[in-house]
Amino acid sequence: MAKSKGDTDRLLQRRGCAAKFQNAFRGIALGVRGESSFYVQITAALAVVALGWLLRMTRLEWGLLVLCITSVLVAEMFNSALETLAKAVDTRYNPQVGKSLDISSAAVLLSSAGAAIVGTMLFAYRLGIALGWWV
Repeated sequence: MAKSKGDTDRLLQRRGCAAKFQNAFRGIALGVRGESSFYVQITAALAVVALGWLLRMTRLEWGLLVLCITSVLVAEMFNSALETLAKAVDTRYNPQVGKSLDISSAAVLLSSAGAAIVGTMLFAYRLGIALGWWV
């Protein structure tokens, strides 16, 4: 579908701050709606928050948990964006597109693995304190 010069000019116009936020929130809604794995990650994030609250995490520990949760969700958003773009560019099998999708999936996996390691370290420490294993 060819775009007219007017469409291109409109896309290149400076948008106000409110419009940028509106686009970003629309992007979040599209990303969440389009991916079933996002619901799994949100459920896991809620479980982490509940467990962190029960184990009385410190501010620093909360900061690490929030950073980990955010990194996984951001990686999933980039993965979803790339999948959407790939479908728009080429509906047939394309090995280069396939490779890029595999790499973006690996980014989600690595982010999730890192978050799981940090979470395990933090929760094991807090659980040890709660059970009196160490001070």
